[in-house]
Amino acid sequence: MSLAPRAVLVHRTTEYEELLARHGTHGQAAFFLAARGRSVDAVRERHERTHRALAEVAGAVPLTWRQSRVERADLDRFLFGPEDVVVVVGQDGLVANAAKYLTGQPVVGIDADPGRNPGVLVRHRADRARRLLPYAVEAGATVDELTMVEARTDDAQRLLALNEIYVGPRGHQTARYTLELDATEVPTGAPEPQASSGVLVGTGTGATGWLRSLWEQRSSALALPAPADARLAWFVREAWPSPATGTSRVEGLLDPGEGLRLTVESDRLVAFGDGVESDALELTWGQTVRLAVADPRLRLVH
Repeated sequence: MSLAPRAVLVHRTTEYEELLARHGTHGQAAFFLAARGRSVDAVRERHERTHRALAEVAGAVPLTWRQSRVERADLDRFLFGPEDVVVVVGQDGLVANAAKYLTGQPVVGIDADPGRNPGVLVRHRADRARRLLPYAVEAGATVDELTMVEARTDDAQRLLALNEIYVGPRGHQTARYTLELDATEVPTGAPEPQASSGVLVGTGTGATGWLRSLWEQRSSALALPAPADARLAWFVREAWPSPATGTSRVEGLLDPGEGLRLTVESDRLVAFGDGVESDALELTWGQTVRLAVADPRLRLVH
């Protein structure tokens, strides 16, 4: 017998809850913000809007379904099942935070604070949840299949991201590595030793954020991919020319089957996705990481 669908509500701790955790009481939080020219009222109002949205979505879950909640900080410890419908209640970035832990489950993005979020990934208001949840499990449900990026090390560690993966130093040191392109893991050119402040590989979804800032900064002629395009764009940040390091390969596109391979020549580098540094791969001298289009896609419900 197949299990009934489970609605998994993904949310994050609000700014107001963080203030209370730090200062203990509403009054002390209000005093702290007032001393800095800010009002606690606006922060509390956003908190209340978020919790009203969560309550409305929870109340819209069909009675025959199961229901669970997971906070952003616990995503890496939460076990998603194949029968889940993932309902992200919050900001666009929260969808990206959840995406790396999913394996094809439909995702419904609910904007908890309309007017403050771009709404690229959290496309719906809470009052639409009652219709959207049953629709998400229908065979004919319309979804956008968004491309993701994968980093895989030579010792089988793996990292997924919806926007981008950064490989570089954790702090402000120089990253040293050898960069090499490949097609279906066969080298397609001479490797180049490089020294830089890191490498960014991103998707069409990420092309509206950090990736785009690099693209605009260098007036790049690359055609950035769209969110559903099975291509990635990559940029080397502040490559440094020297007798031992080159700068001839600093940007490009990756099609399916193509990869960007970095062999570490620093004491330690990290690879993390979508800005989540707490869930990073640690890379040591001589280790290789390959970045490419991921097989899984994020299935975002219209």
